[in-house]
Amino acid sequence: MPAGSRDGVLRPSAGVLARVLEVEDELVLARAWPCGGAVRVRAEAERPEAAARAVERMRFALGVDHDMRPFQRAFRRDPLLGPILRRLPWLRPRRRPEPFEALAWAICEQLIDGGRAVAIERRIVSRHGPRSECGAFRGVPSAAALAGLAPAQTEACGLSPRRAITLMRAAREVASGRADLARHEPSWSRLGAIPGIGSWTLECLAFHGQGRDDQLPAGDLAYLKLVGRLARLGRRATEEEVRAFFAPYAPYAGLAGTYLVHASVRGAFSGR
Repeated sequence: MPAGSRDGVLRPSAGVLARVLEVEDELVLARAWPCGGAVRVRAEAERPEAAARAVERMRFALGVDHDMRPFQRAFRRDPLLGPILRRLPWLRPRRRPEPFEALAWAICEQLIDGGRAVAIERRIVSRHGPRSECGAFRGVPSAAALAGLAPAQTEACGLSPRRAITLMRAAREVASGRADLARHEPSWSRLGAIPGIGSWTLECLAFHGQGRDDQLPAGDLAYLKLVGRLARLGRRATEEEVRAFFAPYAPYAGLAGTYLVHASVRGAFSGR
């Protein structure tokens, strides 16, 4: 079993992605690996229904069933995006297996650097995630599990006091069913009433957890820098300028952002 899956984080080990998922109170170990031009996904569970659900969520997280052809056809002649689409037709957005995980981790990642956020998330998993029967693996805590904690318990994992309270309130809304993450817009409205949850957090939930290709986390630092460069502003763009820049790519603003940021990291716009 890949040691990298012990803290519930999806990442590779010896060519295999492993993830522990909680499906209706059953802990399921799911693995995915490349095989030729395909991806194989396998889940180990006592109940076939739990295994099938885990496979479904892994396929979602990996974008295995994500049909990118409408997006690619719509913008294949776009002067900025078209060349990138032709070079990187395989690229898929990064998702989270469960929408609550995307919400919880977005709260953890507010206004801090990625390395620190990952360290906090790993501590939350290590201290509060469900443990497998063998004791070697942990999954990401569910909304119900986090809703039962005191804010001080997640604060002890590295969250600021305000974000610890925000995370607890969000978990309680989801666990109670008042914020049903299967109902996208109504859940955004409900969660948006919680202090500390703004547009960036909700757009991260929508794009990474609910599969909404039309939603772009416009306040993300990567987009503020990218649009500032591409629009030749000589500074970081504002959130409003990011939204205006990606408006022509509707209803695929999130996908367009994924491609452009990925290309930027690879040096595609270094001359701008």
